[in-house]
Amino acid sequence: MNEINSSLENKYSLVKGAARRARQLQSGAPSLGVSTSLKACRVAEDEVRAGKVTFSLSAKKPGPPGGTEER
Repeated sequence: MNEINSSLENKYSLVKGAARRARQLQSGAPSLGVSTSLKACRVAEDEVRAGKVTFSLSAKKPGPPGGTEER
C-alpha cells in the first residue's frame, strides 16, 4: 500500500475505490486483468493499481437525510 497512484488523493480513496470494485466482482462482474489472487478484494486492488479501474470522488458533501433544509 506504499505506492499510491498520483491520481488518487490518499490511501482512503484507494480503499474506497477498491472496495466498490470488489463488490462488483462479488456480484459477478468479470475481472479486467490477471491477478495472482482469487479474492475479490485483492483482485480489485490490483486492478486499481494497474489503472484498469478508475473512480471519481464526490466533491459535494451530502446534505441532511430526508432532504430537509434548515430554516
